[in-house]
Amino acid sequence: MTQKTVLITGAARGIGLATARLMLERGWQVAMLDRDSDELAVAARDLNGAAPFVCDVSIAAQVDATVPAILDRFGRLDALVNNAGVAEFGPIEQCDFSMWRRVMETNLDGVFLVSQASIPALKDTRGAIVNIASISGLRASTLRVAYGTSKAAVIQLTRQQAAELGEYGIRANCVCPGPVRTKLAMAVHSQEIIDAYHDAIPLNRYGSEQEIAEVIAFLCSDQASYVTGQIIASDGGFESTGVGLPALRG
Repeated sequence: MTQKTVLITGAARGIGLATARLMLERGWQVAMLDRDSDELAVAARDLNGAAPFVCDVSIAAQVDATVPAILDRFGRLDALVNNAGVAEFGPIEQCDFSMWRRVMETNLDGVFLVSQASIPALKDTRGAIVNIASISGLRASTLRVAYGTSKAAVIQLTRQQAAELGEYGIRANCVCPGPVRTKLAMAVHSQEIIDAYHDAIPLNRYGSEQEIAEVIAFLCSDQASYVTGQIIASDGGFESTGVGLPALRG
């Protein structure tokens, strides 16, 4: 009951799975939460010290049933990583309310619901919340009216959590990944898109899932014990350059 435990949502693949593996390597117990039961079972199969929990974070009743089950299994909760998210892109005039709600339900409502359910346990351990937003929450881009707005809201929610939960010793921080070399991104990004991103990013490359996981793990750890309310863009410098970098390079 003394080994630290982290709950990671959206843990069946991508950044969530990379974070689960890294936290296990660093001696944490891991509750892996995802709504894709088949993919989650495969992901958790060979991860000793991890336990899968099937849950849709956008459904309050499922969240309210799952968080107590995690506490029953592990006995404590020291960190929460709100990573679950969906992405639907399209022109602003083609974003109808049903698309808007699908994105908000997972990306924003899910962060709120899991955080609220976890606060009592995090108060007991003076734990940490790490919300995963996106570079799209910091800078506008075409085709992302719902996605970008949801991630900007997660950034503000993080600040609210830091402001209000600090008195309990709970820290809340937000990680905003830039372009990451995931299987999905590489499947849908043309060479032209890849080249454009490389040109706009000072480090001239995509990030890796492992690199994002390292930032998340740090914010969960005691090494970040005086870090709260921070928005960290893990993006190769993409957000910091603003407009015009490619032309200036030329």
